[in-house]
Amino acid sequence: MDGVFPLHGPEFAADPHAAYARMRFAYGSLVPVELHPGVSATLVIGYRAALRILNDPVAFPADPRGWQSTVPADCPILPMIEWRPNALRSSGPEHARYRAATTAALSGEDLHALNRQVGAIAGRLLGEISPLGHADLLSQFAFPLAFQTLNTLLGCPPQIGQRVAQGMAAIFEGIDAQHGNQILTTALDELITLKQRRPGDDVTSRLLAHEAHLDRVEMIHQLVTLYGAGIEPQTNLITNTVRLMLTDPRFSGDVLSGSLTAIDALDETLYTDPPMANYCLSYPPRPIEVEGQLLPAHQPVVISMAAASNDPSITTDDRARNRAHLAWSTGPHTCPARAPGYLIAQTAIQHLCDVLPDLRLAIPAHRLKWRPGPFHRALTALPVTFSPTRHAS
Repeated sequence: MDGVFPLHGPEFAADPHAAYARMRFAYGSLVPVELHPGVSATLVIGYRAALRILNDPVAFPADPRGWQSTVPADCPILPMIEWRPNALRSSGPEHARYRAATTAALSGEDLHALNRQVGAIAGRLLGEISPLGHADLLSQFAFPLAFQTLNTLLGCPPQIGQRVAQGMAAIFEGIDAQHGNQILTTALDELITLKQRRPGDDVTSRLLAHEAHLDRVEMIHQLVTLYGAGIEPQTNLITNTVRLMLTDPRFSGDVLSGSLTAIDALDETLYTDPPMANYCLSYPPRPIEVEGQLLPAHQPVVISMAAASNDPSITTDDRARNRAHLAWSTGPHTCPARAPGYLIAQTAIQHLCDVLPDLRLAIPAHRLKWRPGPFHRALTALPVTFSPTRHAS
């Protein structure tokens, strides 16, 4: 497909910002791309075009069913973007109903208590790795921290949560994704049964009790959204931020002696390498013109949070504490878990810096590898070394 940029290969994963620069030179703000071989979409890399689309749910609804009917059922990326009865994949009154339930369930969380819970989980994990002098921070710290924190928030026992994580991983990787979807659905169905019998002070119980009266299928798919946002992207946000702190001269060396803080690194990562780099899909029901280009009906329009936030027409050199990026989206589909998501990453990274102040990469930065995929920005591993120490968890 001449002139179409593939987002699914290792070349794009290795250096997406170079690809975005080539896209901008060739096409401007709206770029023809492939999400998977044979699956065409338009990638929005201009900041102003992204704002327009994200704030116009009538012209750019999130419901994919018109497009989905044209895609083979075994398409590996389908479970990531198919229609589900939840806020992420709905429009109009359905979206409002689902979002109200999810927002209310999340707002019942005490952020001070969450901070303590994350600190306790981080302490246990660091207690396990600090005597070793080396670790893969992705598999030994960031992933288990995100996973255990989310299970706590949702009141999910570890044995159910393990299957949820297995299903979500298959969906994000696009490898045996349909089977992963089945594993995920079955595990969440068990969680709902458990919470119907023994409700608690957790997000799942609050969703069940909400006045929206979600049925069982709707409950499953609200939980799919929460797990989808809470494991993989949260893991990637932590690891991408730590990678920045260990490779950027403003942070590197002793992580406590940099000129900028962990919070500054977190904010910059949300600009440059957000965990979901290309997402926030919409599907115009009719051809619509944006910046002089006609977007076809029923074809995915994908917002590149990474590219749009780095649009040369709006970027500045000083990003410290600047949160005008699009990593959390904006408009009616803004991430409702922004506050807890930021808090979890910030708390995890600060505990890591406190316990392992001489943290350093175990391999040269250029040897770090990124997982291919059109949507995420994710390392395969983050190997580090540090001075072994005993940490009381």
